[in-house]
Amino acid sequence: MDIFGIKGLLICALIFIPFEHLFHERPQKVLRKGLGVDLIYVMFNGLIVKVVIVLIAANTLEAAAMLVPQSITQAVGGQPVWLQVPEIILITDIGVYWAHRAFHTIPALWKFHAVHHGIEELDWLGAFHSHPVDAILTKALSLTPIFFLGFSEASIAVFSVIYFWHTLLVHSNVRIPFGPLKWLIASPQFHRWHHANQREAYDKNFAGQLPVLDMMFGTYNATGDKVPEKYGVDDPIPSSYFGQVGYPLMTHEKRSNHPVPSTEA
Repeated sequence: MDIFGIKGLLICALIFIPFEHLFHERPQKVLRKGLGVDLIYVMFNGLIVKVVIVLIAANTLEAAAMLVPQSITQAVGGQPVWLQVPEIILITDIGVYWAHRAFHTIPALWKFHAVHHGIEELDWLGAFHSHPVDAILTKALSLTPIFFLGFSEASIAVFSVIYFWHTLLVHSNVRIPFGPLKWLIASPQFHRWHHANQREAYDKNFAGQLPVLDMMFGTYNATGDKVPEKYGVDDPIPSSYFGQVGYPLMTHEKRSNHPVPSTEA
């Protein structure tokens, strides 16, 4: 059994490496800075997140059996898959949006999320580069309502495939015009400006899949065709995997370049 997802990683590499070479946003080497650390994130974070999702599902389904009327879970799970999947995308992305915003707003949480923003050369592997605490809390907040409401296994499986590939795409070093769809579906350009280490990008574009959420809550950053000058953070993020995992637990002065959003936004 491929518990570390090596086969999946190779498939992703065979797709995204040529894709980024042909349609890159900016020239970047395949063997770029931080590659080795990102590969460790892929293997270990992937395993951790899989275990956590199974635990979340088991405990949530048990709680739902006691708290949610069976008529509701049957009605939700009995819908056509093509209808359930968009509902799941909406519900989960609301959870992702607010979890993501909390990780930027609350200093104690930012220490964990700063690890993800520490990426200085962004590509598809950046999708895996998240502190385990960041990944676990975000998954818990976004997926618990899905299991609680009784969405079918088939619809959750379809959503999982869409979410996985879309997350890789928005982190990838590609320049693809989305046209009018950019208002509906998060694009690499949309998420790239969330990672930009520039004042106009701070605390913007929190949604994972639906930019309309940022538009609704005043955090959308319309950048047109501009390309970020640089990525990363001002925080002193260690370069090693274990250094990054332990970073939030260290005592250090906060030097974040992502200040708490204004309440007037």
